Amino acid sequence: MNPALVNKHQNVDCPRCQRPFTCRAGTISVCQCSTLVLTDAQHRYINFLYQGCLCANCLFDLQSEYTQKTGS
Repeated sequence: MNPALVNKHQNVDCPRCQRPFTCRAGTISVCQCSTLVLTDAQHRYINFLYQGCLCANCLFDLQSEYTQKTGS
C-alpha cells in the first residue's frame, strides 16, 4: 500500500450523484465501498464511466446496471 494513503480519509463528492461521502482509501477495510464486491468486468465498466471514488449507493446502482445490460 502507498504509505501516503495510510489512514488518509477524504471528504469528497461522488462524481455520479454529487452527494458528499468520506473516502477511506487508506483504510479500505472500513471504507463504505468495502461492503460491495465487484467482478473484474464490473470494475472495468465503472472505471470506464467514472474516475475516482464513488459512494456505495452509486456503486450498487452501477453494479445492477451492468448486470441488467450484460445479463451477468
